[in-house]
Amino acid sequence: MRRWKLSKECAVIILATLALVGCAASSSRESAGAYVDDAAITTKVKASFVAAPQVSALAINVQTSQGVVHLTGTVNDEQERQRAIQIAQGVQGVKQVDARNLFVKG
Repeated sequence: MRRWKLSKECAVIILATLALVGCAASSSRESAGAYVDDAAITTKVKASFVAAPQVSALAINVQTSQGVVHLTGTVNDEQERQRAIQIAQGVQGVKQVDARNLFVKG
């Protein structure tokens, strides 16, 4: 069980790194420092989701822009949705969490 959890954490970190490399040529007006900060926040939020058994990390997409974390996807219930928001809010550097596009199945 612990090995599976560790593998999931590694997968999230690898995916986040690939996303960073893929978006390195972003045409946004964000400075390089702000972009790196946002990428670090995104990675921390995703890793926190993987570590939380009550949150389905693979069902929630995380994007960060200027410290605002955007959560999208579909979760099983309102409790999982609220826990994901709470986890994201607890990550250092997060200014706000936008979960308007994080929906509950049903």
